[in-house]
Amino acid sequence: QVQLVESGGGLVQAGGSLRLSCAASGGTYSRYAMGWFRQVPGEEREFVAAISFNGGRTEVADSVKGRFTISRDDAKNTMSLQMNSLKPEDTGVYYCAVDVGFETSRLSHDYDFWGQGTQVTVSS
Repeated sequence: QVQLVESGGGLVQAGGSLRLSCAASGGTYSRYAMGWFRQVPGEEREFVAAISFNGGRTEVADSVKGRFTISRDDAKNTMSLQMNSLKPEDTGVYYCAVDVGFETSRLSHDYDFWGQGTQVTVSS
């Protein structure tokens, strides 16, 4: 069983930056693809970024391309999301997730384990 804990959320002004982290425990972390999703009340969970099991492939949503970067450090069992040039529409609860497959996916139902989420609020 994989446990995931997100951190790094908070309140930031538009144009600012935040770095989210996801700490993983349990399971063989380095074998799994991982991803970030976000959700606002009343809406579906939205894909943000994903990284393959060895970090060789990454994907980001068009809405965050050029602003967000996903990375992983298997030695520390952590994954990060560097978010720059934040916009009010980036506001939401950000979740990290593990897919026990190897490759990236944009589909939330492909992911097997989820963290509790961390709130990101971007003020205009």
